[in-house]
Amino acid sequence: MGFAGAMVVAMAVDALLGWPSKLFARIGHPVTWLGGLIAAIDAGWNRESDPPALRRAAGIAGALLVIALAVALGWLLQSLLPPSWIGIVLAGILAWPLVALRSLYDHVAAVANPLLGGDITAARAAVSRIVGRDPAALDEAGIARAAIESLAENASDGIVAPVFWGALFGLPGIFGYKAINTLDSMIGHRNERHEAFGWAAARIDDVANFVPARLTGFLFVLLARKRSEALSCMTRDARRHRSPNAGWPEAAMAGALGVRLSGPRIYHGSITDEPWLNGGARDPLAADIGEGLTVYRRAMLLLAGLLAILACA
Repeated sequence: MGFAGAMVVAMAVDALLGWPSKLFARIGHPVTWLGGLIAAIDAGWNRESDPPALRRAAGIAGALLVIALAVALGWLLQSLLPPSWIGIVLAGILAWPLVALRSLYDHVAAVANPLLGGDITAARAAVSRIVGRDPAALDEAGIARAAIESLAENASDGIVAPVFWGALFGLPGIFGYKAINTLDSMIGHRNERHEAFGWAAARIDDVANFVPARLTGFLFVLLARKRSEALSCMTRDARRHRSPNAGWPEAAMAGALGVRLSGPRIYHGSITDEPWLNGGARDPLAADIGEGLTVYRRAMLLLAGLLAILACA
């Protein structure tokens, strides 16, 4: 079966439709279904009375169980599809909910539009839906920085990575990746409750995103107006990021836009002293979010085009 072709179908359907709100209200979303399973495992297996070693073992078992179930479901559905172009289209439709192409664009644009109009309150409310930092402490530069960082990182996690694994392994690949990414977002945190239990989820997510994060960064470099600056910033600053993967698309975007990203930020009332990416550049403004969306849109079109070429080869 043409896995690359199926991913093109998934991207095209998502770009056209997103995930309709009426459909979400009626049946939810596959990620929320995964989230329910992960939350149940977290509640039942992550016991605070257990020693850290036992909690880590339980977290490993829980992560492997969720991933195995997702991969098995993907394999079962794929095995039922006909080995023809109809099967490719159906596989793409089944993969469609796991590609957040339009959702990411819409959420970031929802920050840019009020910020461009000078409505800081609405912009703060919009950015609070896509980042975890305290929006009340953000000025225009802080809001723009948060939106651009979210755009860059989630382009990798939400589109490039699932499409990458889907193109390699079909439905088992994209289903398995989405399970990995959802595990990390829910339990892969360095806090008292999840330091041990979420250890495996975070490490597996790091491995799964290693290639896609770097691929996303290079896509941004290729489609940037300031191509040499984007490449220089990515190769110089990506490893300074606290994440082994997120720094690649974020640093590439920082160089592409000629702005500085990351840096100190406030989470739950506490300041975290993160290093700057492209630290010698200016702070981003509202207009830079729109430029970032342009780079993102072009990069996703290039990705779809490359997949189409692979599908026809």
